[in-house]
Order: sequence, then C-alpha cells, then structure tokens
Amino acid sequence: MSPRAVLIGPPGSGKTTVGRLLADRLGASFRDTDADVEATVGKPVGDIFVEDGEERFRALEAQAVRLALAEHDGVLSLGGGAILDEATRALLAGHAVVYLEVGLSQAVQRVGLASARPLLVLNPRSQLKKLMDARRPIYEGLAAVVVATDERKPDEVVDEIVKGLQP
Repeated sequence: MSPRAVLIGPPGSGKTTVGRLLADRLGASFRDTDADVEATVGKPVGDIFVEDGEERFRALEAQAVRLALAEHDGVLSLGGGAILDEATRALLAGHAVVYLEVGLSQAVQRVGLASARPLLVLNPRSQLKKLMDARRPIYEGLAAVVVATDERKPDEVVDEIVKGLQP
C-alpha cells in the first residue's frame, strides 16, 4: 500500500486545503500527519511544542509519517518540518511527492502573523522566511512534482497536481 500523493511544503502552502480537494478529486481519503500526532497525544501541535519540546514533537511526527506511509493509500499531507528527519526523507523515496511551493508574502497572508504555529512565535515573517529558505532545497530534492500555489485557487493547484501525477 502506498499513498496516491504525499504533499509537502512550508506553512501556508495549502497542504491541508489542497490535500482534501485532491483526495476528493481522486476518490481517495485524506490524512494529515499533524492531525495524527494531535490524536495520539491528545493535544494540539502548538501545545506539544510548548509543553514537551520540539524534539519530542519531531519524534512523534516521524513515527506518524512512518505509519501513514505504510498504512494510507489516499492523499497524505505532511507537516512542514517532517522532511527535516533523515529517516523520513529516505522513506519518501519512490513516493509521489508533491511540493506545494509558496512565496513568503502569500505564506504570511495564509498563516497570519498572529499565528499559533510554534516555530513562528517571535517575528513570524522573519522566522517564516528563514524556515522557507532553509527547507526549500530539501522540498525540491524530494519532489516528483512541484506546483506553485501563489495567486492560485486551490482547484487550479489540484488540476496541476493531477496532470503532474499522470505517468
């Protein structure tokens, strides 16, 4: 069993919104590893970061990704930082990985500066830029399909993903 598509990208790239639409379009189910982590621990990702630390969250995230890649045959959305784990990157090899690319200004608009996202607490715009710059080469290296999301409706992004996934 293997996911039909695995969506990666920074916060604000549209992984959840586009993922749900893509799953509907493909007649498949949608799964989000951040939601899996929250369900396992019983609290929001932001609380896990604050109360248990980023290291604990990353361990839970890696486990959630490993399980989802083994069990899920629909559309899978990974948390923005899941690709930082070397074992996760290795597991993604051979999967239909879709990188949802987003520019800083669009990401800021979508995430909002009063964000509950734990890595964006102090100076969110600057933090988001650093995070995006550092992760971009990893996202690009893992992707079988790259789709720009700036100034596009989710349905347009899904159309491009579907075309990109065709053999």
